[in-house]
Amino acid sequence: MPVKLDDIDRRILRALQRDGRLQNVELAKEVGLSPSPCLRRVKLLEEAGIIDRYVAVLNSAKVGLSLSMFARVWLTAQDAETIDHFMDAMQQLPQVMECYIMLGESDALLRVVVANLDDYRRFQAAHLTRKNGIQNVKTDVPSQIVKQTYTLPL
Repeated sequence: MPVKLDDIDRRILRALQRDGRLQNVELAKEVGLSPSPCLRRVKLLEEAGIIDRYVAVLNSAKVGLSLSMFARVWLTAQDAETIDHFMDAMQQLPQVMECYIMLGESDALLRVVVANLDDYRRFQAAHLTRKNGIQNVKTDVPSQIVKQTYTLPL
């Protein structure tokens, strides 16, 4: 169940989504609070799990991982054991940036980040196989990134 957020909470969250390294004094000034109540609100947002964690967003091309591939996956079966095995396997693969169990044509959708097509072929051959409950994989290659954001529209 969603937590009720007031306008100040939303301003805090928008500011932290834009810059998670904001010092509390700067954040307080930006959202119109004094530092102590601002820090208290941030702590409450963290404790409620609304702020899940703080991360650094990296430029994938500058660290040599410039290719994102989207893999549509069909599993060998749709029983709980097969799905659980697949989900556990995907959790262990650092190349899998996102994994969704789907309703519709395919059973899962993956976003996989690699350096190049050869790396993806090796990844697919090693991990997107029957041993992980996978029957079939169709891979889509994006030609251009139009929008990529991590900011929720609050």
